Amino acid sequence: MLKTILSIAGKPGLYKLISQGKNMLIVETVDVAKKRVPAYAHDKVISLADIAMYTDAEEVPLSEVLEAVKKKENGAVASINYKKASANELHAYFAEVLPNYDRDRVHNGDIKKLISWYNILVNNGITEFVEEVPAESADEAKEEKAAE
Repeated sequence: MLKTILSIAGKPGLYKLISQGKNMLIVETVDVAKKRVPAYAHDKVISLADIAMYTDAEEVPLSEVLEAVKKKENGAVASINYKKASANELHAYFAEVLPNYDRDRVHNGDIKKLISWYNILVNNGITEFVEEVPAESADEAKEEKAAE
């Protein structure tokens, strides 16, 4: 699901990929307005599925972090007001979500953006962050890892 949800640098909010044109993407805002706009080749566009958060051991996909926030908040919008929260409050909140996050490389702005994106997604009915892997595929992936 997160593969088609996009962040565009310099533009607020999140966008859903609708179609592709010549040298551009047609995207729709993930909000009540559902406004369609073009995203051109010079825009920095990234899929939420390609984003990860730093931890002490490895990078954790954004989908897993969003799922952890959803579990903490029981599927509701975030209980913290990220716009007014202090740096210590943001880091304390994020430590509850992802205890082993890298405190040197995850900045206040990263946490604010994560909470903002989570609220946008939940407010617009997008709550399936981790894609369900069919049982056969999961078994095959485990076998491949074991073979390495």
